[in-house]
Amino acid sequence: MAVAVSFSGCKKESKEEAPKPGAAQQPAAAAPEDTAALEKAAEKWVDQEFTPSTLSRDKQLEELKWFRDAAKPYRGQTINVVSETIDTHVYESKTMAKAFEEITGIKVKHDLIQEGDVIEKLQTQMQSGRSIYDMYVNDSDLIGTHLRYGQVVPLSDFMAGEGKDVTLPTLDVDDFMGKSFVTGPDGKMYQLPDQQFANLYWFRQDWFSRPELQQRFKKKYGYDLGVPVNWSAYEDIAEFFTKDVKEIDGVRVYGHMDYGKKDPSLGWRFTDAWLSMAGVGDKGLPNGKPVDEWGIRVEGCNPAGASVSRGGETNGPAAVYALTKYIDWLKKYAPPEASGMTFSEAGPVPGQGHVAQQIFWYTGFTAPLVKAGLPVVNADGSPKWRMAPSPHGPYWEEGMKLGYQDTGSWTMLASTPLERRKMAWLYAQFTVAKTTSLKKFLVGLTPIRDSDVRSEHAKKVADKLGGLVEFYTSPARDAWTPTGTNVPDYPKLAQLWWQNVSLAVTGEQTPQGAMDKLAKEMDDVLARLERAGMKNCPPKLNPEKDPKEWLTTGKAPHQKLANEKPKGETVPYEQLIQAWKEGRVK
Repeated sequence: MAVAVSFSGCKKESKEEAPKPGAAQQPAAAAPEDTAALEKAAEKWVDQEFTPSTLSRDKQLEELKWFRDAAKPYRGQTINVVSETIDTHVYESKTMAKAFEEITGIKVKHDLIQEGDVIEKLQTQMQSGRSIYDMYVNDSDLIGTHLRYGQVVPLSDFMAGEGKDVTLPTLDVDDFMGKSFVTGPDGKMYQLPDQQFANLYWFRQDWFSRPELQQRFKKKYGYDLGVPVNWSAYEDIAEFFTKDVKEIDGVRVYGHMDYGKKDPSLGWRFTDAWLSMAGVGDKGLPNGKPVDEWGIRVEGCNPAGASVSRGGETNGPAAVYALTKYIDWLKKYAPPEASGMTFSEAGPVPGQGHVAQQIFWYTGFTAPLVKAGLPVVNADGSPKWRMAPSPHGPYWEEGMKLGYQDTGSWTMLASTPLERRKMAWLYAQFTVAKTTSLKKFLVGLTPIRDSDVRSEHAKKVADKLGGLVEFYTSPARDAWTPTGTNVPDYPKLAQLWWQNVSLAVTGEQTPQGAMDKLAKEMDDVLARLERAGMKNCPPKLNPEKDPKEWLTTGKAPHQKLANEKPKGETVPYEQLIQAWKEGRVK
């Protein structure tokens, strides 16, 4: 909990050159066996670093003995892996890689680069067939890409086949909360979750609890000030703090926070499931079927179109509503400087103490916002803020996903030689094994195992984490999921979003015009992929027809509602937390 998560690089597109992995592609001679030193190293790391754990000390040492034995053929060799630059991965690179080397005798070069560069290296290896890294930590958002190009090794096949001898018997894949996110429609597990964080609602509980503010809000809006259940209530609360309250304890306050600069990060604001909160897509988890939260329709497993005229919903009424609200709230209720900020610049702003709520806040920012001395942290170290489920728009229905979850996952390419894949797989498992995973969670606050978030150790720190533990131990978490398998080529399609959304933000296009343009460009990319062909489940575009035929089916794409602002609805935070503790969504 002492380590602050830095998201300056998360999802960032840049051309920064990755450090060259080095000339370690040729097998090296095994180092002389020194079992006693390896055993001593395992005890040292368990006692000095990898505590607490959900395993007993004996079970930890037993698990590490397995790693030591499995690594015996590879001692003295070096592997090269890569991930984006966030603090969970910094911990892996600086601490866990060293531990792995001392315990197994396999050296690890764990590079940290911007996420855009990770994807660039991954694409280069896929296109050239030349092995660049032995394994990648790559967002599960690319699962649709990996499924279709056929260049990623399905881990379920690897674990049962050629990698069986290096697969940890106690790996327990069913314990990973993100297992469904990395599983394709063929039932195969393509990636292994390494870290994850969700987009949730964030608010100043201390302000919401002030009797005078509660009375003023109730008098004006006719219902209680609390956690907003729908977008109507969120908008009312944003207006209340920005235009009515204006100032708290001598500080100018705002009822909303966001970012709007024309930058690649503006696209993540939307592809990271902003539309799902409004109600774009069909029912179904982890993603809507046949229409997902990007508005892409699939027929079977074949993407069939994004435009309403092809049965998609990227430019449908729900999507246009979502974009319209984003722009309205940014201009009316956020600090004036927000419209010129990027994702990384806007991230720390709630911690500065002048924002009442944020509808779309990454839990990856939990660690930085519990630092002692911040205006949003009490003297005893407890936060003045809380996280809760994001409110939903008027098009949303029970059974639909409600928000986004980023899940960075270990990814193995077939073009990497088998022996190197085996060594990298050992390291990947080490970073998520039960021996090490709880400590990694407490450092980076990006949990992956159900057993970790339900542990007694997690319960002890829960009151310092603003609802993070309660969220992850509740059934509500199932409605927060990454991009799914409907997206056939994430890199090609994701870049279209910020370019088109920005046109609406600047006023160059209406929200409808911007989404029409986006949907057409997405269809154009799908058409090119269809012509080029893909190994599995390629796009097969539906013919265009009158949008009205699609809008009257009762499913996605949805017709425009006569009333897009129903009465606001809120729930007391204490009631919500109690429901979570009792295993209920609400």
